[in-house]
Amino acid sequence: MPKIKTHRGAAKRFSLTGSGKVKRNRANKRHIMTGKRSKVTRKLRQSAIADDTNRNIKRLIPYM
Repeated sequence: MPKIKTHRGAAKRFSLTGSGKVKRNRANKRHIMTGKRSKVTRKLRQSAIADDTNRNIKRLIPYM
């Protein structure tokens, strides 16, 4: 049986933690930053864990 191809778009956006959870970056940090408070922009720098309802992400990055 052939190997599964990795979805390159998903591989650039997501990664797996040691326990197998999906790590993602936070949205809303590209532009219009002057309207956001400093506390919000600091929080947006931190990565987050993807919700369990997004099970398909693991299927897109099988070898990560």
